[in-house]
Parts: sequence; C-alpha cells; structure tokens
Amino acid sequence: MSEPDVFPQVLSASAMSNTFLGNLIEVCFATEDYLRTMRGMVRLGIGPWRVYTFDGSTVADREYGGEPADWALKVAFADVGDVAFEIMQPLYGPSIIREFLDSHGEGVHHLAFDCGEAAWDSRAEEFARRGFRCSQAGRFMDANAFAFFSTEGAVTTTLETYSIPDGFEWPEPEEWFPGPPPAGEAAVVRAQRS
Repeated sequence: MSEPDVFPQVLSASAMSNTFLGNLIEVCFATEDYLRTMRGMVRLGIGPWRVYTFDGSTVADREYGGEPADWALKVAFADVGDVAFEIMQPLYGPSIIREFLDSHGEGVHHLAFDCGEAAWDSRAEEFARRGFRCSQAGRFMDANAFAFFSTEGAVTTTLETYSIPDGFEWPEPEEWFPGPPPAGEAAVVRAQRS
C-alpha cells in the first residue's frame, strides 16, 4: 500500500481524525523457549507469569493466513502497570510466531491494542480497509477474540487487536512462574485482566 497523499487531521496531542487502534495493552516477545525467557524477565523483576497453552482445546476458530489451521502456542502473561507483557513459543503448526522466529530470531514480535467500544467485525474491516489483512486469529476460551494483522511492511512490526467481553474471567493458568501470588490474589489478577 502506498503512502497517503492526504494526511488525517490532527485533533490533539494524542489523536488524529483517523485514530482507531485504542489503548496499547500488550507487548509480546517471540521465543524458542518460554521458560528461559520468563526466567530472564523474572531476573528483571517482571512477573509473576501466568502460563497457558493456546491450542484446539482452548482456542476456537483458529486461523492462519485467512484459512482454518491447526496450530498451538505456549503463551505467558505478566502485568507491568497497565500493559501486559506476553511471551509466545510455537509448539506446532503454522503461525506468525514461527515465521518471525525463522526470519528474525527471538525478540519483540507484536504490540496489541484493545478493541475499545468498536464492534469486533467493524474492527477487522477497518484494518482491511486500510490495507492490512488478518494473518492469524482465534477466540481464547471461545470468548476472547484476537487477531493479528500484516502491518510489518508499514510499521516494522505486527499489530494485534483483541476484544475481551464484559464478564470474561481468565481461567486458572496451567502454571504460575516463579510462583502464584498470595492466596486470594490470583482471582483478583484474573478479574483485573478482564
């Protein structure tokens, strides 16, 4: 897609007339070894980490390149203020994480933005209207919709959007690393992320 001939109107120091992404809510690191990466983050004071497997048992409507696909990722989250740090390790099947690791090696893979008040379908349509196709998508626990878009050529990284429905509660993770929060706080953490 070529550069626009006419730029949007600047509305404020943080908004333009074409602003639609919403708030930055996540920074994701692609890795070949999620445990090694979590250990490094913990050494820097980032954690505790909640670990999940995103596969056919936890993610509905898995897509890759616009087609149904069988893929799995190990995914871990830790909160840093209002932003989640995420670690993704491919387990099997085609994925944009595997592509990134094969072509770039480990590192920051994508930034995620909340859907805000926008309806999920109109959100994906807006990315498409701006020339960015969906490269991978799914629905965690058949509720939390997420989609990655092919924005690398325009902004040098992938952008993701997701929509956590009101009342969604994160399930208990497979593991906490380096350990769980004090008794009772795990439920508070799950509620805060929703």
